[in-house]
Parts: sequence; C-alpha cells; structure tokens
Amino acid sequence: MPSILYIDDDEGLRTLTERAMRRRGFAMRTAEGGDEGLEILRRERFDLIAIDHYMPGRDGLETLAMLREALPVLPPVVYVTGSEESRVAVAALKAGAADYVVKTVGEDFFDLLATSFANALERAALVGAKSQAEAALKASNERLEALLKETNHRIANSLQIVSTFVNMQASALANEDARQALRNTQQRIRAIGQVHRRLYTSNDIETVDMADYLDALALDLEETWSTPASPRRVRVSAPPFRLKTDRAVSVGVIVNELISNACKYAYPAGTAGEIRVTATLEGEAFCIHVEDDGCGMASGGAAPPKGTGIGGKLVRAMAQSLKAEIEHRPGAGVSVALRADL
Repeated sequence: MPSILYIDDDEGLRTLTERAMRRRGFAMRTAEGGDEGLEILRRERFDLIAIDHYMPGRDGLETLAMLREALPVLPPVVYVTGSEESRVAVAALKAGAADYVVKTVGEDFFDLLATSFANALERAALVGAKSQAEAALKASNERLEALLKETNHRIANSLQIVSTFVNMQASALANEDARQALRNTQQRIRAIGQVHRRLYTSNDIETVDMADYLDALALDLEETWSTPASPRRVRVSAPPFRLKTDRAVSVGVIVNELISNACKYAYPAGTAGEIRVTATLEGEAFCIHVEDDGCGMASGGAAPPKGTGIGGKLVRAMAQSLKAEIEHRPGAGVSVALRADL
C-alpha cells in the first residue's frame, strides 16, 4: 500500500482526505503545515507528498521549496490548488511538483486526487526503473571494458613472451639466414603486440591512435635494425586519426614490413640511412608513404633479390584485407604508398 504524507492546515479536510484515500488503497499520514511535515519526513519514508497551497505562515510553494532544500531525496509531490489558481499550479509544476489537483467539494475531488497519486507514483516508478537500468547498463559496460582491457593486456604480454622465445631461439642458431628470418618474425610479433598495448592503456578500447602507434613502431624498428656502424633513422609525420583494431593491425604489419625492408636493404652496410613515414588524410581515406634514399629497386618495380619473399606476401595479404592499394612510386630510392578507407 503506497504511503502518502498530506500537508494541509485544514484539520477537517485532512481527516476527510485521510479516510477517503484509505478507502482507495493509500496509507495516509497528515501534517498541519510545512514545518510539521518536514519533521515527519525526517523520521519516516513516504512514497508521495501532497501539499495544499493556502496555509498560514508558509504557503505550499514555500513549503515545497523548503522540503526540496532540506531533504536529500524528495518523493514525487502532488500540489493541491484552488479552483481559479492555474497560475499557482503552473508555478508548482515549475518548482518540481509531479502533478496538481484543483480542490473541490465532494467525492469527485477525492477520485481526482487518488488518480493523481496513482499517476505520479507510476511515473516515479518508471523513472526509478529507467535509472536503475541505466546504472546497471553502465556498470555492465564498465565491467566489459575492464575485461577487454585485461584481455588486451594479457595478449600483449603473451606476444611479448613469444617474442622473447623467438629471440632466444635465434640466438641459439649458427645459420645467419635462419637467425635473420627469426628476427623478422620477432619484429612482426612486436608490431602486433604494440596494438594491444595501446588498447589496454587507452580509454578508447575499440580504435587505435595511429599517429601514436606509428611513432612507437618506428622507434622500435629503429632500435631493432640500427647498429653502431649502420645507424637507421626512421622519421614519422602523421596527423591524428584512429582505426579499428583489426585495421590497425593490418596497417602495422604492412608498415613494419616496408620499414624493415628499407632498413635492411636500402643502404649499404657500414653507412647511415634514413626512412621516412608520412601519413595523410584524403577525405574518407588515409595514405601512408614509406620512402628511403637508398639504392632503389630492380627493374620492373620488383624488390631486390634478397630475403625470403615472405614480407611481400604479408604486405599483399594485409592490403587485401584492408581493400587497400599499394603503389611503388618511381624515383631515387624506394617510395611505397598505402592507400585505404578510414
């Protein structure tokens, strides 16, 4: 049975209203003014409050303002006004009342009051259910985001462990070609791991900041392929843009292969060399150029006859997954452009 506090200075009307509302299924408690009502509300919980407008000392609007200021949570309020007081009713609604009822003589008034109580309680229940559903959904989303971040963290750690195993295996081999192949594999693993590392350290768990990712990837490759005798400098210029995780991985693999290939083959051993990575946005697409000033490519645009050819296969496979174009540009050194939709 819903509990109602009815505030009205008219003792006779309070008594009649209490009896009438009990017959209609409401548990009633009454108060003769705002101060008494506030004291009752501080001790007891009610589902709804009804306030009469005309009361000596403090009218209904002042009482409503006092209750709203004094109580941390105010139940829905139904305001009771005189028959010609539409202005007062509007003011009550603006002050936060859920509904208003025009006071009349007879059972019609009590029927209207009971209907207003029921409607206000139903609206309050719907608002409460909506707030609870939104809070539950927010908590669920936060748990899922935390789980996804933890998953990316574990993936990144696992890829780091695999990379370490590959490095250990490479160190144990005497054949330089085999060691080089494992070093290439290790760097590919690290390029993918960089994506997951950014996902668990970012507030956005669905996309990757590509400018940040390319910077980190370039630094990693620079450290991997540089030696004191043959330093490699990888410079990146990229505007802020984000890609979905799977697309970021594909782009990372392609850029990794292009930079690695330039670091290994563009410049003679014992000389320094620079590789430039430039990303641009072109409408709904992006373009990434990787270029060097090295020895160039063999006739027909084919890569120099070095390596296993796996890198080229990976580039073509990743480009196909992106529905991207790979263009080898003529000129000194090597310039390769990757173009795909965002």
